[in-house]
Parts: sequence; structure tokens; C-alpha cells
Amino acid sequence: MVKIYHNNRCGKSREALKMLEEKGIQHEVVDYMKTPISEEELEGVLEKLDMDAIDLVRNKEAEWKEHFKGKELDEAEVILAMIEYTKLMERPIVVQGENAVVARPAEKMDQIL
Repeated sequence: MVKIYHNNRCGKSREALKMLEEKGIQHEVVDYMKTPISEEELEGVLEKLDMDAIDLVRNKEAEWKEHFKGKELDEAEVILAMIEYTKLMERPIVVQGENAVVARPAEKMDQIL
């Protein structure tokens, strides 16, 4: 089953979710803004994305600028920052099995579906 890490306030995230629904693809929605994902789960998502945590950070968000800009953080610290400040995580992330993609634009999902 496809899993989408979704933020309902994000237009790109809503677009990706709508595309999954229109294609009739069974999916699980993870509203990580309401229920933050665990450190272990985020590490697994990063592995499937084949990217470093810093590459998943929305570094233009106020929380990033206020708390982390200009600081040298290791991988674990960046992961913890995204868990504490969930808004920092890029979205939507779509996971299918061992593959994942940041679906910006939504059509990028086609790479893994």
C-alpha cells in the first residue's frame, strides 16, 4: 500500500493526495503535522528517499531560521529538528514499498507507483 506523508495546509500535498484518489490507488495518509513521525520512521523514509536529512528540510521556514540557521547540525540533530518542528519537513512524501519520492510536483509519484 502507498503511504503519503501529508500536510493538509499544503497545496502540493493536497494535489498529490487528490492524484492518488483519482487514480484509485489504495493509500494510507500520515498527517505528520497532527501526529509527528518517530525518529526511526523518519530515518527509514530518508533511506528510501536516498537523501540526507538536511535535504528534506524546508530551510525558509521561520522555525529553521530562528532555531537552526547558521548552525552545523549532524544528521541526527537535523532529524530531531524535523520531529520537533514538523513544519520543517518537505512534503508530500510518497512511499511505495522500498521506494519514496518527494512529490513536488505530484507527477513525481509516477516514478515509484
